[in-house]
Amino acid sequence: MSKGPALFSDIGKKAKDLLTKEYSSDQKLTVSTYSGAGVALTSTAVKKGGLSTGDLAAQYKHKSSIIDVKLDTESNIATTLTFTDILPSTKTIASFKLFDYNSGKLEVQYFHDHATLTTAISLNQSPVVDISATIGTPSIYFGAEAGYDTTSGSFTKYTAGINVTRSDSSASVIFGDKGDSIRASYVHHLDQFKKSAAVGEITRKFSTNENTFTVGGSFAVDHLTQVKAKLNNHGKLGALLQHEVIPKSVLTVSGEIDTKALDKHPKFGLAIALKP
Repeated sequence: MSKGPALFSDIGKKAKDLLTKEYSSDQKLTVSTYSGAGVALTSTAVKKGGLSTGDLAAQYKHKSSIIDVKLDTESNIATTLTFTDILPSTKTIASFKLFDYNSGKLEVQYFHDHATLTTAISLNQSPVVDISATIGTPSIYFGAEAGYDTTSGSFTKYTAGINVTRSDSSASVIFGDKGDSIRASYVHHLDQFKKSAAVGEITRKFSTNENTFTVGGSFAVDHLTQVKAKLNNHGKLGALLQHEVIPKSVLTVSGEIDTKALDKHPKFGLAIALKP
């Protein structure tokens, strides 16, 4: 919405997505269709262990407004309303579950050429207010976020971070868990189309003196096939293969093995996303 810095939630997001996104040990089938009235329908079925769940989601876009409705197999109806024209340079997001009056949440995002500000408040009897802000430019910015429980009068979280982005790389440092942890990550793109990349991330927990170091990356075999892999210092090795079987329809096969306990059964996941 602006030429300024990204939101605080985007700090370290590139590295996190490379190391976690699409890795799964579940079986998942997603089918997306579009109606003549402009409604996007997405049905999802997931099998995790011996439990099967599913949901049906609908999205309707009208000018600068988006309406999302999701119905799951437990009869929960979640609704999200997004507006980008109520006030200049702002995005307003309201979410709630029908018949659950304590699930409401209102979020307002403000974008400026040199800063962003996000305020979110839960609409229940014990409201929690979350505020985050960033200052800088698209290439380098720093920010902070805090959560405040109005009932107990205490902070639920406070976090600070910095992000540096170049044309071929991105680095970030985040101080989280109320100052008890630090996470640093670096992503380097290996081609001009940013389809292949290498990533490294290190996390330190001060209270337990525990360090976790993870390296990984993605490689585009061709324009239809993507391979990802990751390994941390605890011996967890993960890999996935993603292939576009037909245009816009993707098959993803993923797995994870504990190299320090080879007697344990490896985890496997399968996901199929079908789009018209």
